[in-house]
Amino acid sequence: MKIAHISDLHLLALEGNAARRFLNKRFTGWVNLRYRRKAIHKPDVARAVARELRERDVDHVVITGDVTNLALESEFELVRRYLEHDLGFEPSRVSMVPGNHDVYTQGSHRARRFQCYFGEYITTDLPDATSVPDVGRFPYVRLRGPVAFIGLSSAVPRPILMASGHIGPAQRAALHALLGHEEVRRRLPVILQHHPFHNPPKALKRYMNGLEDADAENDVLQGVDRGLLLHGHLHRRVKQRITTGGGHIDAVGSTSASLLDPRDERMGGFNLYEVDDEGQVTSVETFRLDTGTGDFVPASFASA
Repeated sequence: MKIAHISDLHLLALEGNAARRFLNKRFTGWVNLRYRRKAIHKPDVARAVARELRERDVDHVVITGDVTNLALESEFELVRRYLEHDLGFEPSRVSMVPGNHDVYTQGSHRARRFQCYFGEYITTDLPDATSVPDVGRFPYVRLRGPVAFIGLSSAVPRPILMASGHIGPAQRAALHALLGHEEVRRRLPVILQHHPFHNPPKALKRYMNGLEDADAENDVLQGVDRGLLLHGHLHRRVKQRITTGGGHIDAVGSTSASLLDPRDERMGGFNLYEVDDEGQVTSVETFRLDTGTGDFVPASFASA
């Protein structure tokens, strides 16, 4: 199985939204877009990534959050068009999880806007094992050949300038049950979440941008002897190892699929993973856009 991993599309669509929609946290987000982010996140790069993945004929695509900027309906509609027309894979071949920008406000969180727009991409094959009423459809599990894709939501609305994540005890308990399920145990678990498992070393950075319950998630993962944990959020291509009681899990981050940045570890692109019929990971690769040729060329992972 060939798995492509993209993240942090940050597709922007402000047209048709009344000014009152920005009288909240979105105002600071808009300022950031106006003076910085719009200049570096380009939809043309995301469309180029989609074309490349179609040409490579991957079996499954995972998207680890922040598909929007401000969690506006117009942005979710733009992402739907991207999924349906640019990427062009059937929903059964695409698995998604939300990022902090996809639940940017309390209103978007309460309305479960991400789930409403992308319900076909977050279905579960083991509904009885994954019911967490207060979280919605997460975690979900999708069984595909030798792989079990497990989608978690680490995205929660935060105050201005904060972007930290939280999985929570209900999801962690459900994840523990899923990892022990017979259908999952005989496959390679591929866990999808927006926030990285490995937190920044500085306490303030952890508080502002990290995963609050990473240590508690680590406790759940200790019973796993192999797997992948795929994330976004950092806008960097990074790879680290999680040591478990019976082996290890590779934690791998994708850069933004729309980012123009001269630094190799940040330039827009995607990751590619290959898994054999026995559920063993045979390759982990990352590719970045070469702005000179328009091609996607091999790149290197950094440590977070």
